[in-house]
Amino acid sequence: MAGRIKAIIFDSGGVLVDDPASELIAYCAEALGVADAEFREVQQRFEPDFQKGIILEDRFWEMVCAELKVKRPNSPSLWYEALKTVFSRKEEMFSLAVFLRSKGYKIAVLSNTEVPAMRYLYEQGYELFEIRIFSCVEGTRKPERRIYEITLGRLGLQAKEVIFIDDNENCIKGAKKVGMNTVLFRNPEQLKKELEGSFRIFLR
Repeated sequence: MAGRIKAIIFDSGGVLVDDPASELIAYCAEALGVADAEFREVQQRFEPDFQKGIILEDRFWEMVCAELKVKRPNSPSLWYEALKTVFSRKEEMFSLAVFLRSKGYKIAVLSNTEVPAMRYLYEQGYELFEIRIFSCVEGTRKPERRIYEITLGRLGLQAKEVIFIDDNENCIKGAKKVGMNTVLFRNPEQLKKELEGSFRIFLR
C-alpha cells in the first residue's frame, strides 16, 4: 500500500454513478403533473429531513403534494421507481474501487441518500464497499461534520489516512474541515491522475 493512505471514500451520485438529480426531479415532476422547477423548489425544502431519515417517503410525499396542491402518487415508492429509471453506474469507477480493494485499501461509500434510494443502491452492488455510510441511517448529512466523523470511526482510521472523493465542493470543504485528504471529482481520468500524482497510489 502506497504511503500513509489506508482508505478511499467515494461519494455515490456524480462519482460512482451519473448524477441522477435532474432526471429524478423531472421523473417525479411528470408523475405529479407539475413543472420541474416547481417540484424542485418544494422538494428542496424537505430534502434535508428526507435525506437524514427524519421523515420517510410517505410523509415526504404528503408534505410535497400538500404544498403543490396535487394528489399523492399512486406508486408504492415513487422515489425508488424514479431512481431505478434514471440510475446509471460509472463502470470505470466501480472497477477502480475493486482494484483499490485488491491492493489492500479499505474502500467506503459516503452518500446523502434517502431510504428508498439506499434500498435501490444495495441492489446495485454496493456490498463491494466495506463501509457504507448513508445519511438517512445516520441522521446527519454532508457537509455536516458529524457524518465525516462517523465514517472515520467505522473505518477505524485518522482523517489523514483517508482520501475522500466527491463532485460537490461544499462536501469537499466539509471533509477538509475534519482533516481528510480530498479530491474534487470531475471525471475518472482526472481522478486517477490525482491519485497517482498527489498521493502516489499507482493504478497500473
